[in-house]
Amino acid sequence: MNNPKMTYFPEQDVIHLAMTDEDEMASVELSPNITAELNADGELIGVEILKASIFLRDFILESTQAKLMQISDRAS
Repeated sequence: MNNPKMTYFPEQDVIHLAMTDEDEMASVELSPNITAELNADGELIGVEILKASIFLRDFILESTQAKLMQISDRAS
């Protein structure tokens, strides 16, 4: 991972994270809206997230709720 590059495509609401400039030879669906891109050796070279704004919203909300639960558990 020399120089990872993240690009957001607002019209499609897609985030693409490229770890290298290698050609994609295969892909694996990790979840309905997240795809891992692989090179010829099966190594991860990129990630594509569809419906990115929903993904980020949910991730932030879940992370925040988990942190708040930890804080309230410590306070008890």
